[in-house]
Amino acid sequence: MAIHDAELQVANRRAAARLRRTPVATAARYDRRIGRIVIDLSSGLEVAFRANDAQGLEHAKPSELSKIEISPSGLGIHFPLLDADLYLPALLEGFLGSRRWMAAQMGKAGGAVAVAEGIASGKGRPAKEVLDRLEAKYAAKVNQRRGR
Repeated sequence: MAIHDAELQVANRRAAARLRRTPVATAARYDRRIGRIVIDLSSGLEVAFRANDAQGLEHAKPSELSKIEISPSGLGIHFPLLDADLYLPALLEGFLGSRRWMAAQMGKAGGAVAVAEGIASGKGRPAKEVLDRLEAKYAAKVNQRRGR
């Protein structure tokens, strides 16, 4: 299937129109005072999060977070000293890493709780119930960190 120039132009116009409606990063910095990465958006809002909550940044030192680059589209955030990248639309949806990485973080947060609950109750729990409870506890922990 060949793509013709007219189709390409239509697709480029659609993409440009979509970008105009989507917030993009206009500036990014690491704020040592609050210990968070702060991203200024074209909508006038700021998004801030702790580096250890994002994939690729979880072990970063403040000095490694001092240099942050924004992609030309404004949708990518690059940390050259760490060779790490974040995708702004995913950040805005609350995803600070890949599905596999997020699942591993949930496991770290909830694994100890599940073991302690099982020991305390003296009985096993069905897997779905345990996963539902762990997911709820992890969500509460994330919301607490975000100040909700």
